[in-house]
Amino acid sequence: MKRLSVIVALFISVSVFADEGMWMLGNLNKQSRRTMKALGLKFPADRLYHPKKAALTDAVVSFGGFCSGVVVSEDGLVFTNHHCGFSAIQQHSTLQRDYLKEGFVARTREEELPNPELFVRFLLYTQNVTSRVLRVVTPGMTEQERQIATDSIRFAIQNEVYAKDSTLVAIVDPYYAGNESWLSVYRDYTDVRLVFSPPSSIGKFGWDTDNWVWPRHTGDFSVFRIYSDKQNKPADYSPENVPFHPPYVAPVSLDGYREGSFCMTLGYPGMTERYLSSFGVEEMMNGMNQAMIDVRGVKQAIWKRGMNEKDDTRIKYASKYDESSNYWKNSMGTNRAIREQKILERKREMEAAVLRWIQDTPSEREDLLHLFSSLELNYKARREANRAMAYFGEAFFNGPELVQLAMEIMNFDYKAEEKVVVAHMKKLWDKYANLDLSLDKEVFAAMINVYRSQVDPIYYPDFYTTIAGKYNNDERAFVDSLYAGSKITTPLGMKLFLEQDTTYNIFDDPAVSLSIDLLVKAFDIHLLMQEPSVHIERGERLFNAAIRKMDAKRSFYPDANSTLRLSFGTVRGYTPFDGAEYGHYTTTRGILEKVKAHAGDRDFAVEPEILALLSSKGFGRYANESGDMNVCFISNNDITGGNSGSAMFNAGGELLGLAFDGNWEAMGSDFIYEPNLQRCIGVDVRYMLFVMEKLGGADHLVKELKIRGQAP
Repeated sequence: MKRLSVIVALFISVSVFADEGMWMLGNLNKQSRRTMKALGLKFPADRLYHPKKAALTDAVVSFGGFCSGVVVSEDGLVFTNHHCGFSAIQQHSTLQRDYLKEGFVARTREEELPNPELFVRFLLYTQNVTSRVLRVVTPGMTEQERQIATDSIRFAIQNEVYAKDSTLVAIVDPYYAGNESWLSVYRDYTDVRLVFSPPSSIGKFGWDTDNWVWPRHTGDFSVFRIYSDKQNKPADYSPENVPFHPPYVAPVSLDGYREGSFCMTLGYPGMTERYLSSFGVEEMMNGMNQAMIDVRGVKQAIWKRGMNEKDDTRIKYASKYDESSNYWKNSMGTNRAIREQKILERKREMEAAVLRWIQDTPSEREDLLHLFSSLELNYKARREANRAMAYFGEAFFNGPELVQLAMEIMNFDYKAEEKVVVAHMKKLWDKYANLDLSLDKEVFAAMINVYRSQVDPIYYPDFYTTIAGKYNNDERAFVDSLYAGSKITTPLGMKLFLEQDTTYNIFDDPAVSLSIDLLVKAFDIHLLMQEPSVHIERGERLFNAAIRKMDAKRSFYPDANSTLRLSFGTVRGYTPFDGAEYGHYTTTRGILEKVKAHAGDRDFAVEPEILALLSSKGFGRYANESGDMNVCFISNNDITGGNSGSAMFNAGGELLGLAFDGNWEAMGSDFIYEPNLQRCIGVDVRYMLFVMEKLGGADHLVKELKIRGQAP
């Protein structure tokens, strides 16, 4: 039995390493606290999170539901990444005021720019509700019955919170593949205004080339401000609103860090699959990941060409391209890491160990003996349909924007509350404003072709028959005809629909009709997966539970699921391969070197005035010990997507910088933590403040901060 525990410790990501894990603050055990203290934490552990007192977590926000951020002033300033604020920056940009290219600074509060679709979310408290949720589960339930019963009680718990206080957001999330449930209660603020952003030559320096790569020299930050009503409560945007006053403000450190310095990251990581079976990892690799690689590469090439040709197209598509390319490159790196780090083989060795434990444990043998054969059989049963669905989603639902517009118009609820209707209307108008029809037609034709080349004809939507017959397999002729016959290629169709014009039946519109056909086909593919998917969900839940039962004395952290998590470790470099040593920070010297080495490359183009400023070395209090200035640094903090914008704190709970990326060598980190390779890349707060003060002239913003220490 002891040998089995050793094998599991070697092959699955659990709390084997001091720097591994995305830990829940409401369930931080004594062992983790002792480890943090041993690594150098001086900040009181009970002030990291407290449901009834101000704590460090009160300064950490979920930014827009897709990133993280940190509150750094008494008047609600929020630091987050430039790429997290990119969409908001793009929406305010025009050819006359190109904030993407030139940057933005609000000199007064009146100049701060509202963003109706943006919100920040504060965690108030968490509560373990597992016993209440599982109370409704009975031994004879099927997996579907179990899911319906547990979902219903989760919704009931959420509604109880909302009934007591309608300003709160309550979410009960499943953890450990549904073996546990925790309630998280939040408060959202919806008046969030853009205050500062650097030029993209700083905030996106290196663009696709450097994305997910170390060494990095990107000033990936932007600044927003939260507004509230005069009682400091959430309120929709109004000129009468005032800056929000937070219960806790994160202080900023100018003292920097050294190799081995304690570092912790607080944020909202998206999704990891550390406990997923090898069958599930293989499915993701060959399905969703490969579909992103194959389909997005085609779409992005079309977008990129259009963006390079015209500035107005560059502005329209900048945010869309940025979001798409980020996960495109991530998928490439992840699949590469799965192969090179032999993640499937390591998972299978671990599964063999769990199977031996099952065979040696009478109390588990009857229920779990066929666990892995069932998982293998059911993953195989849905393999082709799952792969087709991945390509279907990327090619059609995430491909041509005309289809996305049709879906949104069909789902438009014009009988909803007025402010909801207005917000939805604005969102649709913005989509039209950022649409280039000629590019979109080219994308649609390309998507039809790439989907055809990747999946079996049984998964083709009906319009492929039309293309083959009526259009002699000319997908561009089909697309041209579709766009020419649709009224929703412009806001006119939406206007006729909302006004309930009797001369226009939305469902007769060819783009809407095609979108309905796509939905029907997607449903058909989903039905093919339904039965094996139920068995897979049960199998993964039982597998997750078996892992924890097998080594019951060990502390296990749950997979990330977009809830607030703490990661801790130290600032340190790494050795990516034999003969190479990567240091733990970069400086402005590297920016100048990359600009020279990549002359003529748009990804590394920097304005002359910025180069002159960096060359002057007038860094003042933001300089490091050598008189240069750090730009980025790395730690072994355990992060994933969603951690972008997360606060990186030192041992005293002071802000060192913002997490914004991971490193290429450890792209398999969603499945397995590699202590010698995995690194969290952060932008140094001193570089952020230098850019704000010296380049942006935003001294007034710097003065709002609680600054501690000063680099010599």
